[in-house]
Amino acid sequence: MATLPAGRDKYRSFLDDEADSVQWRHGGPPTYDVVNQLFEQGRTKEWEEGSLEETVQNAIKTWEMELSHKVRLQDFKSINHENFNLIVNAWESLVIEGREGLKGEEALKMGSYNALLKNSLPKEFQYYKADEESFESSHEAFRSAFPRGFAWEVIHVYSGPPLIAFKFRHWGIFEGPFKGHAPTGEKVEFYGIATVKVDEGLKVEEVEVYYDPAQLFGGLLKGAPISISSSPTQDASACPFHSPS
Repeated sequence: MATLPAGRDKYRSFLDDEADSVQWRHGGPPTYDVVNQLFEQGRTKEWEEGSLEETVQNAIKTWEMELSHKVRLQDFKSINHENFNLIVNAWESLVIEGREGLKGEEALKMGSYNALLKNSLPKEFQYYKADEESFESSHEAFRSAFPRGFAWEVIHVYSGPPLIAFKFRHWGIFEGPFKGHAPTGEKVEFYGIATVKVDEGLKVEEVEVYYDPAQLFGGLLKGAPISISSSPTQDASACPFHSPS
């Protein structure tokens, strides 16, 4: 996979391209300084510049940035617009959607959190009800829980393009309330396996992700229950998910 063009963020591309024509969700390109610091302090791997591992890591961060911060699919430069498909825990995708995966416009409408966290459990057993969350509410929930962002790294790359397989780690510091649970100040993390299929132009055609959401929610639901009225007000401009990576 070729190295993507560098921008003002050393881990993400296309933040400065066509600034006047791209429609950004919050009026302009996001900044990732805070979550980049979390990433650099907490990563377990430091890949050589230009290596396959670094290239894959930065490419996924770029795709996630576009999914979280660009309003129109036509402005995405990291994916093949016509063929893109997102599959999460394939059996869940098949049960929920009646088919495997979400097309580009569907993933964009739902947002990264809802796309990754939908599940087929009965409602009373769902710790996160993705179908009751909007794009905005889902991102706000995780911005609240992880004020410094939700960092992401590649642990190992098993194969190169056109079908890239890799292991990843996702983590944040639980420093703000989440869905009525008080912060613990502890690190919350989970691991997963993913494949990315790219076309001849190295644009992403398919992302397939496998992970256990219980690893994530085990840490978030560990916080003591709190009333909504006692939750501190969160700054809506705080860096998302990664949205932040």
